Amino acid sequence: MFEMSVPVTGKSGNETRATALENEFEKRPDPVALTQNPDPSKNSSSGVDYEPYPEQSIRLEPERERIVQSICNLYSGSASKDDMMVYAEEAIYDDPWSYCDTRYKIAGQWYGIPKIMKTSRTIKTQVVSSKPDEIIFKLQQEYTPKPMPIAKKVNSLVTLSLDQNGKIRYHKDMWNEKDYSHEGLGKIMKELNGDHLTKITKPPADL
Repeated sequence: MFEMSVPVTGKSGNETRATALENEFEKRPDPVALTQNPDPSKNSSSGVDYEPYPEQSIRLEPERERIVQSICNLYSGSASKDDMMVYAEEAIYDDPWSYCDTRYKIAGQWYGIPKIMKTSRTIKTQVVSSKPDEIIFKLQQEYTPKPMPIAKKVNSLVTLSLDQNGKIRYHKDMWNEKDYSHEGLGKIMKELNGDHLTKITKPPADL
């Protein structure tokens, strides 16, 4: 089925696709305001608590719940084309290690999980913000690498920016209270990872 994406509109004709997406769709959430625990003992030294408390989660409409479920499926190694379709064709994925600016490159990240992980499973989530153009949730994921099968739980804050069609245009995964810069060597290394991982993980070409 042919998918029509909303065109990205940048501030000038010289902007790259990624810069235009950043300007239009990137959210910069306030982790302290969204996650700080009333019990100081549960907060990190920077005042955030990324551990999810499902009983406190904001209830989502079924379609938005499906988006979150598809994202959790991808974190858990589904490597599914159906799950990937929650992204628009032009979308950004941004975490401490990778920066991808198309759905195909994003698929390169997700299709790599079954190759390097023995298991990856979502333990729990907590939606902390739901607005027409965003869903923000805390995620606890347990990873067990293939080379050394020792499970490790990782808490993060996931921000999904949505367009008017309900497609994800910007997916940000924050592991601590620090947001990401789009400058310097770190950004270059993240882009290299995003640009070239597809050669190894080989997601479907029609994504």
